[in-house]
Amino acid sequence: MAHATNNASTTPGGQRFDEEYGVGYAVQVMSEASFFVWKIFNQTAPEDRRAAMDDRVKLVVNFINTNILAFERDSESSITLNAGYVNNITGDVRTLVTGLLYHEVTHVWQWGQQDTNQTHSWIYEGVADFVRLRAGYAAPYWLQPGQGDSWDTGYDVTAWFLDYCDQLRPGFVAVLNQRLKDGYSDDDFLQIMGKSVQELWRDYKANCGLPKHGNTKDELEKADKEQMEAAEKEVEAAYTAVTAD
Repeated sequence: MAHATNNASTTPGGQRFDEEYGVGYAVQVMSEASFFVWKIFNQTAPEDRRAAMDDRVKLVVNFINTNILAFERDSESSITLNAGYVNNITGDVRTLVTGLLYHEVTHVWQWGQQDTNQTHSWIYEGVADFVRLRAGYAAPYWLQPGQGDSWDTGYDVTAWFLDYCDQLRPGFVAVLNQRLKDGYSDDDFLQIMGKSVQELWRDYKANCGLPKHGNTKDELEKADKEQMEAAEKEVEAAYTAVTAD
């Protein structure tokens, strides 16, 4: 399911990664993130998912002398985490790196990666940050809901907008991801939501204070627990009926 390697263990950032995060915890997080992405995308069956190389997500910690935080190499289903970024984190390493991994793991599994280097890369980055948001790992440096100049800004701005759309039409992002197999079109919003993306953006800017009621990580886990408890009650009731006869 997941594999992690720290190739920067002799650097300050690599050492901090080992001390405050660790490859074992990274494997756990990426595995949990994969299951969470599949749930968000409504991909319960393996055949519904975009295939990953060797059917697993890989993480490599390297020192990169740039401002890059992390990136996903599509052809290898591999995530590279910059040890330099880890070294410069001023907040909680576990929380920030976990949020970053949820974002990058989404890239491994989301459809439409052939379009990510084109003019529509913003939608894929927005979906990845949407998953990060729903998992409860919105970064403290993100803009707030309703901020931003356009729906196609990408990342946090687009994530909040997608969150709004998914509140209006639960499962919107799952349907959108499925349509992204063939690349992105503004018409996707109209076909799924019944309104153009321009109309939805105007509505969003006017109503960004709406209460949240989307499928957060806790809500999804609660729903799973409730379904399991209901199933157990049905089995118990059936058993009672049989034994009573």
